[in-house]
Amino acid sequence: MANTLLSIQVIPKTPNGEDSIPYVDTAIEVIQKSGVKHQVNPLETTMEGELTELLEVVRQMHEALIESGSPSVISQIKIAHNPTGISMDKLTEKYRP
Repeated sequence: MANTLLSIQVIPKTPNGEDSIPYVDTAIEVIQKSGVKHQVNPLETTMEGELTELLEVVRQMHEALIESGSPSVISQIKIAHNPTGISMDKLTEKYRP
């Protein structure tokens, strides 16, 4: 079982005041290619896995955004870490029919 949930919201600066959504899409593509379990939500994406693995995905996201032309990136990150295990499904099951 995974030991970490990490939710991230990327806020990329755009070169000429362009729409930031294509940059956010680039960041989400990095998550998708990583193979980690994730859930895209309207204001953030939550990933499930091992702490070091998820932090590596965050690093790759930032690099991809800079390579895509964003001059700088701010990320808001929330981490829930439990060495005995944690999952998105377990935390939200009581809210599902």
